[in-house]
Amino acid sequence: MRSAFATVPFYRERWALDGREDPVLVPGRTGTDGGAAPLAEALRQVVDLVPLAGGTQRTEPGRGLGRVLRTARVPGRDSLVVLLGPDGLRPPADLPKGVHGCVTDPDTPSAAVLGEVTAVLRRGHRVLAVGDDKALTTFTAAVPDDLAHRVEAVPHRELDSVDAGPYGVLHDPALGYLGALGNCGRWHLDWPHVYARRTSGGLAFTLLRQDSPRFVDVIPAGGVHGEIASCPRHGTPVVLT
Repeated sequence: MRSAFATVPFYRERWALDGREDPVLVPGRTGTDGGAAPLAEALRQVVDLVPLAGGTQRTEPGRGLGRVLRTARVPGRDSLVVLLGPDGLRPPADLPKGVHGCVTDPDTPSAAVLGEVTAVLRRGHRVLAVGDDKALTTFTAAVPDDLAHRVEAVPHRELDSVDAGPYGVLHDPALGYLGALGNCGRWHLDWPHVYARRTSGGLAFTLLRQDSPRFVDVIPAGGVHGEIASCPRHGTPVVLT
């Protein structure tokens, strides 16, 4: 937060107007929602989320996928992870060693991706498809009938639609992948890469290791209310909604 206050125009201006002199609230000046910012407002001013030293304005919807898969459903060596989404989505860059990744539009999956899926499955390796429920159903239907049942679905859930699994990853279109459903049945944050706290406007998230654009203490659309607690089994942060 100190780095964002010192180097990112969006937070310098917003926190100063809230009465902040540094990343702590000045007594008597609490700001809106304890100083947290709506994510939609931040995205409207995405150019101001870039640190003064420079950086990209492009959000990363696939950020963190490799890390959260280690909690949700470990791919295994020589597996293929297919990220389902619109054109322009970039392949996941943080998959475990030996795991391959690609992206495709589930409504019009490319012949190259379908060919790779078929080849991997015929070699006896695993294919994990990651996307929302509709995308998973559409994509699986395009895989050859004798292989479709072997495509392992990993549904991503937004904060307002988390369920009990058995598998799943927590996703926001702008922030990327925030966590995953663990084997304990709790939604684990991607700690220590993601921090979250409760505010009066809903859960606010900070991406701790993203250079640009910088997302600090932002509340995703819908303002989902919940708690951040410690998992009694693993001792790491979990989201309770």
